[in-house]
Amino acid sequence: MRYLDHIICFLLALILAVPASAADKGGGKLNTSQIVVGHIKDSYDWHVTDIGKKHIVINLPVIVKSSTGWHVFSTAKFAEEADAKGYRKGPFNLAIASQGEHAGKIVELQGNKEVLPFDISITKTVAVLFIDSIILLLCILLPARWYRKHKASDPAPSGFTGLMEMLVSWVEDNIVKPGVGEGYEKYSPYLLTCFFFILTCNMMGIMPFPPGGGNLTGNITCTFFLALCTFIITQFSGSKHYWKDIFWPDVPLALKAFPLIPLIEFVGIFTKPFALMIRLFANMMAGHAIALSLTCIIFVVATMGIGVAVGMSTLSVLMSIFMMCLEFLVCFIQAMVFTMLSSIFIGLARAKE
Repeated sequence: MRYLDHIICFLLALILAVPASAADKGGGKLNTSQIVVGHIKDSYDWHVTDIGKKHIVINLPVIVKSSTGWHVFSTAKFAEEADAKGYRKGPFNLAIASQGEHAGKIVELQGNKEVLPFDISITKTVAVLFIDSIILLLCILLPARWYRKHKASDPAPSGFTGLMEMLVSWVEDNIVKPGVGEGYEKYSPYLLTCFFFILTCNMMGIMPFPPGGGNLTGNITCTFFLALCTFIITQFSGSKHYWKDIFWPDVPLALKAFPLIPLIEFVGIFTKPFALMIRLFANMMAGHAIALSLTCIIFVVATMGIGVAVGMSTLSVLMSIFMMCLEFLVCFIQAMVFTMLSSIFIGLARAKE
């Protein structure tokens, strides 16, 4: 029962994290799409919740180079609400556009024109990346410290170090070694990093409050970079037999003269990492969207009468509990699938004649 209590507390935190002011000014209707999209997309400040009309946010540093030079300041200097033209104005003629072609980005206002400055600001996604990376380093370095102080003949570790040893052994013995095959040892660091980085980001992403709550693996830029790393390692690991099968496969000469099969094989080089990128991105983004949408049901039906409100709210909580349990499972499965497919792609590229 204690686990059910933890899940209920977790859901209450998620409900409190839903901004109460995400309503249309006209009729007071809850804008569910704004809540869901606002949680999934990147932003220059980290919205926590609303208390009445007050926005509780974590202000992040803005680092831009505009026509007047470099500027570093906090997002607190931008207006909380957009003006009639859709700009949250800040210093140095900079503003965050809330509509139009550059919606959600920092622009420099030059008369009636919008100019995109050189922008390397610490956005919510970047801040989450730093936090998750620090957590991952601690999860690896703390067990490593234990191993430096003990011999191989000592009893096996317990607690968190024992858990990490079990996970590392499981990933290496059941995913990396069978997928890559002979000589898997030099690929283990990368593949283990993929597994634990994705798992950490996924688990932190389903937390409804800082330092969690960031949808890092639901951001296609992050999954693109991970897939790109696998793509580069796979191609540089390719054997002569791998490249021969692509450009001169063992098929009838007519198919070689009309290079249909080589073309298909060449396209397959890019479709494999593309599938890695989309699978992780789509699954994690959809999970966040569904969980938030189910929570929003409570607020949508709040004005529909006590019977409807109680019935739908109960259903919403039950479905949210189910979805959060499923999300915990998906967090692990997606990390495992990405690592497994990466190891298989590398193993196929290293195949011998």
